[in-house]
Amino acid sequence: MTPPLGDLYDVHGRRLMLHRAGSGSPSVVFLPGAGLIGLEYLDVQRRAAALTTSVLYDRAGTGWSAAADLPRSAADVAAELHDLLRAAAVPGPFVLAGHSLGAFYARRFAQLFPSEVAGLLLIDPGHEDMFDHLPPRLAALNEELKPTFTDLPDLTAEQLTASRTALGQLYTQWPAPVRDQLVEHRLTTWRTGLLESQNMEDELYAELRAGGPLPDVPLIVLTATGQNPFWAKYLPDDLLTQAHDGIRALHKAISDSAPRGEQRLVEGASHQYLHIERPDPVIDAVRDLLTACR
Repeated sequence: MTPPLGDLYDVHGRRLMLHRAGSGSPSVVFLPGAGLIGLEYLDVQRRAAALTTSVLYDRAGTGWSAAADLPRSAADVAAELHDLLRAAAVPGPFVLAGHSLGAFYARRFAQLFPSEVAGLLLIDPGHEDMFDHLPPRLAALNEELKPTFTDLPDLTAEQLTASRTALGQLYTQWPAPVRDQLVEHRLTTWRTGLLESQNMEDELYAELRAGGPLPDVPLIVLTATGQNPFWAKYLPDDLLTQAHDGIRALHKAISDSAPRGEQRLVEGASHQYLHIERPDPVIDAVRDLLTACR
């Protein structure tokens, strides 16, 4: 299957998609969140290419990369990215821009290959200490609402039409051939994000806790201040406010844990699409990290 942009590289018997632009080092590498793929970061990847070498890619089992059993360990994903960057001759060291679940993988990469990491950009990241900062009622609700994958019905024709329209509007700045293929891919692989994050709480959390410290590199945490639509559907206003305040506090704790860490609030952005709705703060953070590590 040929991707609309990028090339396929052989990594340990799998063909993996990587798209690069720009030149120079450190290189910026975008790690997608769960349910998202590399080309959904095309806008920020292209803008970052004006600053240095800029890379987006698809993990195995997602996008235009080869199939893989999901979920996977963070170490497997990090080692795969490490070998893919070598296969594609992407110049190191790397500023890793990990979004949501991708932030787990970026941190695991930094634990495993600290000398190859120049900076970390965590875009509305998940974290293993999340439930220490959230109301207990939200943790209980999370357990109650965990999806049973075998029980999820296929999307109806009406849902497909509505989603196709919404995604087309979301990616309005993307070139039409890329946008069309990206939208159709999302509609046919929407379960992938659920599968990828299936081991987050019972395996990834423990893996990151046991993985050791992060290298002393510049780190920026971007926090979306927009309302979480999933929480808003189930939580009363007072608990919703507590939940959002808890995420802000968690992200502050992440930035405070790094000698050169900083938290930045991104007003009005949603968790899933911060990089599309508010690309300027992402590029500003990339620029500042490059300046700091150069």
